[in-house]
Amino acid sequence: MKIETKCLHSGYKPENGGPGTIPIVQSTTYRFDSCDHVAALFDKPTEYMYSRFANPTCDAVEKKIADLEGGIGCMLTSSGQAASLLSILNLCSAGDSFIASSSIYGGTINLFGFTLKKLGIECIWVDVDASYEEICKAIKPNTKCIFGETLANPALTVFDFDVWVKAAHDNNIPIIVDNTFATPILCRPFEWGVDIVVHSTTKYMDGHAVQGGGCIVDSGNFDWEKAYKATGKFADMIEPDESYHGLRYVGDFGKAAYIVKARTQLMRDFGCYPAAQSAFYLNMGLETLPVRMPRYCENARKVAEFFKTSDKIAKVTYPGLPGDKYYERAQKYLPDGTCGVISISIKGGRAAAVRFMDALKLAIDEVHVADIRTCVLHPASATHRQLTDEQLVAAGIDGGMVRFSCGLENVEDIIEDIKRGLAAI
Repeated sequence: MKIETKCLHSGYKPENGGPGTIPIVQSTTYRFDSCDHVAALFDKPTEYMYSRFANPTCDAVEKKIADLEGGIGCMLTSSGQAASLLSILNLCSAGDSFIASSSIYGGTINLFGFTLKKLGIECIWVDVDASYEEICKAIKPNTKCIFGETLANPALTVFDFDVWVKAAHDNNIPIIVDNTFATPILCRPFEWGVDIVVHSTTKYMDGHAVQGGGCIVDSGNFDWEKAYKATGKFADMIEPDESYHGLRYVGDFGKAAYIVKARTQLMRDFGCYPAAQSAFYLNMGLETLPVRMPRYCENARKVAEFFKTSDKIAKVTYPGLPGDKYYERAQKYLPDGTCGVISISIKGGRAAAVRFMDALKLAIDEVHVADIRTCVLHPASATHRQLTDEQLVAAGIDGGMVRFSCGLENVEDIIEDIKRGLAAI
């Protein structure tokens, strides 16, 4: 099936006379007819047994997202932050390190640079435009993976898959990419050699700002056994898991080893699984995703062109616009569009940016992005507030930056609102 059809039909197939849409299974528990049946699931988890691990409603949505990305399996989480956290913890423990692009989302920078540091895991920051040689040089003997974003939030840098994937695989480590802004409609990182994809499903996938969520998708393509033999890393993928009765993830689950381990170990212990109701809402957003994404891109392109005409704007960052630093790279990896988010830098810095935002009437000033409604945010004051001046520069953020997320309103109304904001500066 083509991706538009998958958004409607993947993951759930109604039985004869069954409900036409994914049913909400509002239950924490599942009943069994024997003690031995339950015991067998604690040796090898192959069925639903408790909704901290899996739920039929969530499972259907997980299967749909895996199909959209072209992966072997998916696990929903309670937020995008939870997905990023578990994607790293599934590979790294105290004493390990991993590499991350320096221009990723501010909340993830805080998670990686501060919280994981407290757990004894080092994040090595590398410029998003680093060369193959620079990336390889940053990799240490204890480095377990690389993390980047297809489209960085809010810097809108475009990840160069070819360079980063080669650096990762030549050093026998997997690469994880946050594909939130692009969604599988605009980019499918597995087709460029990426091993693991994460999403904040709170954004475009949900689209309606009704529930928070995230997910991890496993391509099934990374050769854990080969990497283990070459480097000695990833022993917990190969050797028995004593916390789960000697389960061997690669031996027992083959290509699905990573995602099964994430569910069996980490979801078991952290319990950040979404409710069935949340998955139901997420599925409703997924069904219209291929209709919405082109409209976001169309609106954003027209708005970006308008911003370029204003002498009050110092810089417009939109990779879908000719002349943008990442335009050529976007044409390679995201030829169908680069989402609805634009970053602008207003002359006059923070004070001018605040005046612009406070004068807007249609665009909502909120801590959100990638919604059906147009919304704005001042990153230096909000999502990236905890960063130092040096980190803000590395993330491509200045005091005058405004993240402008185009919704699905008539673009002429959006532009009229922008005129109102600019007039206040």
